[in-house]
Amino acid sequence: MSNRIQAVLGALDDDQPQALERLVAFLKIKSISTDPEFASDCRAAAEWSAKTLSDIGFEASVRNTPGHPMVVGHYQPKAPTTGPHVLFYGHYDVQPPDPMDLWDTPPFEPEIKTDPRYGEVIVARGASDDKGQLLTFLEAARAWKSVSGDLPLKISVLLEGEEESGSPSLGPFLDAHRDELKADLALVCDTPQWDGDTPAITTMLRGLAFSEIVVQGANRDLHSGMFGGVAVNSARVLATVLSALHSDEGRVLIPGFYDDIIEPGQAQKEQWTGIADSARSMLDDIGLTQSAGETGRDILEQLWSQPTVEINGLISGYTGPGVKTVIPATASAKISFRLVPGQDPEKILKNFEQFVRSKLPADCSVAFKGSGGSPAIVFDLGTKQMTAAARALEDEFGKRPVMMGCGGSIPIVEQFKSELGMDTLLVGFALDDDRIHAPNEKYNLSSFRHGARAWVRILDGLAGAGD
Repeated sequence: MSNRIQAVLGALDDDQPQALERLVAFLKIKSISTDPEFASDCRAAAEWSAKTLSDIGFEASVRNTPGHPMVVGHYQPKAPTTGPHVLFYGHYDVQPPDPMDLWDTPPFEPEIKTDPRYGEVIVARGASDDKGQLLTFLEAARAWKSVSGDLPLKISVLLEGEEESGSPSLGPFLDAHRDELKADLALVCDTPQWDGDTPAITTMLRGLAFSEIVVQGANRDLHSGMFGGVAVNSARVLATVLSALHSDEGRVLIPGFYDDIIEPGQAQKEQWTGIADSARSMLDDIGLTQSAGETGRDILEQLWSQPTVEINGLISGYTGPGVKTVIPATASAKISFRLVPGQDPEKILKNFEQFVRSKLPADCSVAFKGSGGSPAIVFDLGTKQMTAAARALEDEFGKRPVMMGCGGSIPIVEQFKSELGMDTLLVGFALDDDRIHAPNEKYNLSSFRHGARAWVRILDGLAGAGD
């Protein structure tokens, strides 16, 4: 390790008490993006973020949108650099804290507590998602600047205030500021570590497709005594359709569903096999004993590299208290698909619609509402940037990072690829039990410290990756 990196890491450690004070101040801001009542708080969080960037040395500003503002910052190094121009993305908005009665302490009054497993943690809404994570990067940049008077790369920053409410302003903003925001590589710190001691880089994200089915039978709800046994029951028809989606072994039965899949490489599968046992604990945590996925697939394959069809909600007939004996005229279901590399959301939805129509009996029709989606993304593990980041994480944690998949989707990553032509390096320091989106959200102070130290090393590694 170079003397320069030692000095930057030392400055970062010495500044930890002040860094924690900044995190507490950030967490106190009630930046709930989905509730208009907190619009002024979202602006306050944006202004706090812009000032923080300015204090470090960025040219930073708050940019208005039709919704909550964006924060944009730019830093041009004084010294020549051969590394990539990077764009760091994060979000300052948070989920609503409800239900309030399940919080042990007020959600916007951060508390340092002792966890029997992790030591000191900070408890507050947004602690892990994404304010604590976001600040790991900014604190790393602050330490670099304090020691060397400069940053090792050309860095742009984009912080949004609507991630937790669907990012309605993000697409238009990226389109309008394409030239300003385009970089060589995007950095995102909104993903997990493998566990409390093991770092991770997320190298693949499942895509998403979704639709709502509405099955129509008779032109009105019917008395089940007057019409039972004669009239078609939309709820029963829908149940039959949904039950036909999967085989008893968990395989999806929509024709063509698996045709275009690109399977992960052998090296990736071997790494996943080596960590599969520890992954099974996720079922214990939610009170289950076995995977319900496709037979013959390891749990991590099921979660990261295999597509799914899930029923997210069902509505039909009378659902109030007591009894109302009707044959419902309509029945609806909300369906989502998690997609893997090679699958086209439009093709999947088209085949799904054809499949549903093929299962309908006479006197029934179907409509599809709110359909949409985005494709899966997989990143090349062999790039200089990926290799540099992996080495930096290993240097900080003393363990090789897990090159993990992600069962969910991160729309901004797809937008960076499709809108700005950038790959993304997904390095995060959250844990699955941080209770994001739930009461008593927490962030381990060890994650906060190691995350910032890791970013110091990653920035240095990326600067060298351009040589």
